[in-house]
Amino acid sequence: MKATQKLHALGQSLWLDNITRDLLTSGTLRRYIDELSVTGLTSNPTIFDHAVARSHSYDDDIRRLVAEGKSDEALFFELAVADLTKAADLFAPIHQRTAGVDGFVSLEVSPLLAHDTARTVAEARALHGKANRANLFIKIPGTIEGLPAIEEAIYSGVPINVTLLFSRDDYLRAADAYMRGLERRVVAGLSPDVRSVASLFVSRWDKATMEKLPGDLRDRLGIAISQQAYKAYCDLLDSDRWQRLEGQGARPQRLLFASTSNKDPQASDVLYMGALAAPNTVNTVPEETLIAFANHGAVDRPMRRDGDDCEQVLASIARAGIDVAALAAQLQDEGAKGFVESWKDLLGAIEAKSKALS
Repeated sequence: MKATQKLHALGQSLWLDNITRDLLTSGTLRRYIDELSVTGLTSNPTIFDHAVARSHSYDDDIRRLVAEGKSDEALFFELAVADLTKAADLFAPIHQRTAGVDGFVSLEVSPLLAHDTARTVAEARALHGKANRANLFIKIPGTIEGLPAIEEAIYSGVPINVTLLFSRDDYLRAADAYMRGLERRVVAGLSPDVRSVASLFVSRWDKATMEKLPGDLRDRLGIAISQQAYKAYCDLLDSDRWQRLEGQGARPQRLLFASTSNKDPQASDVLYMGALAAPNTVNTVPEETLIAFANHGAVDRPMRRDGDDCEQVLASIARAGIDVAALAAQLQDEGAKGFVESWKDLLGAIEAKSKALS
């Protein structure tokens, strides 16, 4: 049995962190679903930037959309929604078979709206309505500024992938925003069955501290943060607050481990995969890591609910001079700025290709 199948049997969903038109039309995504237990997909501006700039598969659509007067963000969302609805249809049988737990794809709102709650929510509603797929998540960053938009979007009935979370506290704030949205729906007499995932970024921790920690602590921070967040996730699902919501028809916001490709050339190329094996969670990986894990990965045991040895590891890392709380804030701030830069690069690539084709 492949390691990817073992993860699936353990109860962890494996989602591909990539989308291109070629991936959809060549049958490659279909093969990943059938052979590598892939049950969902995520996208981001960098992925679409590479897809559009490095392929001719979008050229005909870009010509047509330019002729229709589309440009910039409007043109991009036409391309993205077309791809993601096709992907959503591939995953629809999984979504139906799991009663809406799995089989999702994700599309990000414009990061330029990060400080505008009303416009973020309006765009989330519009994109979800345009795609018209129940298994489409809209991605909103879980920054302090993004939390009100997450609550409001959930209250509006839009499934949300809360992205750009780095710590246990980030996760708990995102979970609180999710539950506030559901609680408001209950008060309004609406169904609280609005799905969500909370995406915790893993490898960026180790990339940021690679040269700052002694060898015995190198590449251990991301896993320790993940274990700490997983314990908080399990504790939250046992809480009275969540139990009340679940009794009224709500479904858990699943914890998702993102950015799980290894950045350290001295470490295994599947460093995070087996270590993050945890029931009722999601791991989203790029193609290279997916294939490597299927070929030579291993799943030894599931992550423990008690957080394993994460607190001891984090204490050792603190003694080594790393302020974890400050680094979490720094990583989220850098990530938010990176989203904006990637978005600008994407729009620049679309503009350049539009001019070249017209």
